[in-house]
Amino acid sequence: MIRYEYETKYYQEGYDYIIGLDEAGRGPMAGELVVAGVIFPKGFYDERINDSKQLSKKKREELYALVIDNALAYDIEIISVEDVDKLNVYQASKQGMEKCLENLKRDNMFALSDAMPLNYINHEAIIKGDAKSISIGAASILAKVTRDRLMEEYARVYPEYGFDKHKGYVTKMHKEAIEKYGICPIHRKSFAPVQRILNKQMSFNL
Repeated sequence: MIRYEYETKYYQEGYDYIIGLDEAGRGPMAGELVVAGVIFPKGFYDERINDSKQLSKKKREELYALVIDNALAYDIEIISVEDVDKLNVYQASKQGMEKCLENLKRDNMFALSDAMPLNYINHEAIIKGDAKSISIGAASILAKVTRDRLMEEYARVYPEYGFDKHKGYVTKMHKEAIEKYGICPIHRKSFAPVQRILNKQMSFNL
């Protein structure tokens, strides 16, 4: 079974529960960071669950529902722009994963994270884990779909930025929009392209 190697390994080591953890939105210069954790019942398997980046929007939406319906438990943490700026995006991701762990804590549980070392004894951080573990892949789907929906809402509030198209990532269209309109409340002020606009605005005001 593809993407079930790590689950098999840790079930065989005697763990009763496996939680997969992943995030969406570390790279964008606007919008919240979303972290998710998923625990499937022991033995649950569906080969369609994969790294969310490898799936179409339609497929992600379908699998989002499948994950929610089949998970033994799941948690989705939305980390504010202010906290991303205050903590930095790496620490915000780590704290979000640890909050999921806290909320979904079970006795005899093992955690699999997508390349994020955690302050949790029984865990493994797996590089490209969302494409190697069904549990992490499921978490990546919940996080990505949740974040995309948030950005589509913001596109209605701030239509001039095109958030529904680039989801806050640093694209040519997005950079041109902040040059023209300045920044809005959901821009991450700690990110370099946003800082450049802020510095430019400050120099105009001097």
